[in-house]
Formats: sequence, C-alpha cells, structure tokens
Amino acid sequence: MRSNRLCLVTGAPFLARCLREKWGFSSATHWRLALLLSSLFLLVSCSPRDYLTRRLAGDLISDSPEFQKQQQFVLQTGLVSNKDYVSPEFLALQHRGYVTATSAKCTPGIEPPPCWDVVLTPSGIETIRNLVSSEEATKPAITVPTAKREFVSVTGIAKQGSTADVEFTWKWTPLNEIGAALYSEDHRYRSVVGFRQFDDGWRILEGAPRTTQSIGDALKNAEPAQ
Repeated sequence: MRSNRLCLVTGAPFLARCLREKWGFSSATHWRLALLLSSLFLLVSCSPRDYLTRRLAGDLISDSPEFQKQQQFVLQTGLVSNKDYVSPEFLALQHRGYVTATSAKCTPGIEPPPCWDVVLTPSGIETIRNLVSSEEATKPAITVPTAKREFVSVTGIAKQGSTADVEFTWKWTPLNEIGAALYSEDHRYRSVVGFRQFDDGWRILEGAPRTTQSIGDALKNAEPAQ
C-alpha cells in the first residue's frame, strides 16, 4: 500500500518506474500511462475557481448578495409636487388605476405649483394590503418590494493578470402587480463588474478597490443593453 501511495504523489519518472517494476508494462506503455496519471492528478489539484470562465463569472454574479437585493419602491401619498406626480412611476400607477389625485395648494418645501393630493384608489388599497404589513399600509410613504434582478448572460471577459472586468446583461423580474406596472421584463441592462484572483480562486468584488467596479457600482451604473 505504501508503495502504491508513493506512485500517486511523485512525478512521472517515478510513476513510470513503478509501473514497469510492479506490473511489467513496456517502456512506451508505462510512459504514456505515467503522463496520463500525472495530468489527472494535476487537474484534481486545481480548484474550479482557478479559471475565470463565463459560467463561473455568471454564477458568482447571480449569487452575490448585491445582485439578489430586491428593488423597493416608495409610494408617496398625500401632498406631492407636480414633478413627482408626472414621473414615469406615478404615471404608470395612474394608468393601472392604483392612484388618483386632486389639485391642492402647495406648502413650503413642496413646490412649485401645481401640487397634488394623491390617494390610493379602492383597487390600489386592495393591492397594497396584499403586499405589505397593515402598519406599513397606513404610512404616507409606503415601501413596496417590486422586482428582483434576473441574470441573463456574460457577454465578455477582459483579463489582466490577477484582475478582470466582466461584462454581463440582466433584467428586472416583477414580484407583484406594482412591480409589473413599473418594470418591463423586455428591458435588458448591461453592467461591468471587477473580479480579482486570490489563492483560493477568482472572487467578485463586493466593495472596496476603486481600480475597477464593485458589483454594487456595476448595478447602479447599468446601461440599457442594445
């Protein structure tokens, strides 16, 4: 048993001699087998994270805490400025019949006129109650979880030594009716995130260094994908 173990942990020349002396392989055969076994042992010693493939990069991106954060929308009711009332988000909720408003007098800090008094419609009240706690539903600013990110694909990897920039595309997937009103699943976004190679393999940058983008910065700076 000890002799067999020595064969497994030493180099190709010793493996070749072991194969010839113990099992009587021919010279050409024992060298081919020794080289094959040495290659297999080398592969086994490597970690799957030692090579930054598109599959590994995609797995690390989609599994990162920053990527998995849900999108939150703050639905402001009561007095709002015209700028907020005509925002794309409010217009989408009006179109779905979740909110309505009447003209109102502006107060200091909420201007310029016109201003609007926003209230939930019966449909909006029923929808919100199913999404948040009863306490949250009574607040003038209601925080609603609306969507989660869905990884689409890695579109390119640029390596330089022990660092790399990975370009990838992703999209928003609505979690509920409010999310469906605010986010389209047809839209794709493009981001670039930094990776760094450590002794245990490649890791995605979660924060810190400014030489390349962290995953948080990459998602914040996302651009529409072509």
